[in-house]
Amino acid sequence: MPVIELKIPNLGESISNVTFSKWLKPDGSTVVMDELLCEIETEKANQELSADSAGKLIWVAKEGEDLPVGALFAKIDTDAADASTPAPAAPAATPEAPPTPEAPPTPAAPATSVAPPTPAAPAAPATANYATGHPSPAASKILTEAGVPPSEVSGSGRDGRITKEDAQKAAENKSAVPVAPTAPAAPATPPPAPKPAAPTVAFSRNERREKLSRMRRTIAKRLVSAKNNTAMLTTFNEVDMTGVMELREKYQEAFVKKYGIKLGFMSIFAKACAKVLLEMPDVNASIDGDDVIYHDFADISIAISTPNGLVVPPLRNVESLKFSDIEFKLKELAGKARDGKLTLDEMTGGTFTITNGGIFGSLMSTPIINEPQSAILGMHAIKDRPVAVNGQVVVRPMMYLALSYDHRIIDGSTSVTFLVKLKTLIEDPVSLLLDL
Repeated sequence: MPVIELKIPNLGESISNVTFSKWLKPDGSTVVMDELLCEIETEKANQELSADSAGKLIWVAKEGEDLPVGALFAKIDTDAADASTPAPAAPAATPEAPPTPEAPPTPAAPATSVAPPTPAAPAAPATANYATGHPSPAASKILTEAGVPPSEVSGSGRDGRITKEDAQKAAENKSAVPVAPTAPAAPATPPPAPKPAAPTVAFSRNERREKLSRMRRTIAKRLVSAKNNTAMLTTFNEVDMTGVMELREKYQEAFVKKYGIKLGFMSIFAKACAKVLLEMPDVNASIDGDDVIYHDFADISIAISTPNGLVVPPLRNVESLKFSDIEFKLKELAGKARDGKLTLDEMTGGTFTITNGGIFGSLMSTPIINEPQSAILGMHAIKDRPVAVNGQVVVRPMMYLALSYDHRIIDGSTSVTFLVKLKTLIEDPVSLLLDL
């Protein structure tokens, strides 16, 4: 058929609706096969949809509109692709036959002389390519914070799209505009600073209304569900981080030299949690109706903050991973999360969750359970505090730990024991390394 329909694809069993974020190509533009057309926002990440055929793009969906899976969002007129293909140019004029030798050639009059054909200028594209110079969501955030206009960045992605790496380089260099070779290079100047927010007028009564993003709506729905459907309680403890910090200081250089990545706090906590979870299966279990599902593995979800909200992709089989494996996987998942490139499989599952509010300066909090899991550990900021050690008051780097748990399956004594076991491993990391 000359016109084909483009519909929202099936993105997984758990996703039934999406939000149409924005168009990358204008209405009526000519597109080619597999060219990026738009961005959609799912409950878990942003995704880009491409053209199934070449032709003229016809918008159907509107930006910001909620659409079910299978809904029509665009059409492509394939006849327009054939019509836009330039046909071989006809000769500007039929070449004149050479004059016969019987008669000398008569000079042609200026009005009738045949001029050599002028090369036709290349046709300008009907519309601008929105993918060229268009930043990804993560790149857009980096450029905005650095005050670098997207027009000054050369994109290395598909169709000239600005990737996260392009944005990071532009932010570091403060200028990504190539200098023309015909002119001497001008001294580098910092990019224009972002426009300051409009000053608040005294006694202002202005307000604005914005629609919640699909991810934020999903987060809100899940958090309310966890509060309403679980018997959630939180218990606290504190841990002396001296041993872990000394371990990292002593072996960090050798660790980086061997594995090419730094040893962080999260991998140590994840490994310690995995050990205790297998010793205390109730904390690693989940409720399904009238049944309890126990797991003989530790898939630990790690909370990652992104421009669109919090995501919790799981690290699978943490009990079997080395510290370096955990660090590399954490780096990979964090990069994908901030670029909106996590797959549904990478977002699914998990038997326990760790969230670290300390990176934002939080001293103490009560994290909310990540359903259907039964417990979540909250890490917090490390602060030097006076504590009593062997009858002496000393200053130690201390961290508060919070374990929120579902009291339907985890008793208070179990939750307290879990934190005590975790505290013991963290304060004596050698016992963790020796699996004692």
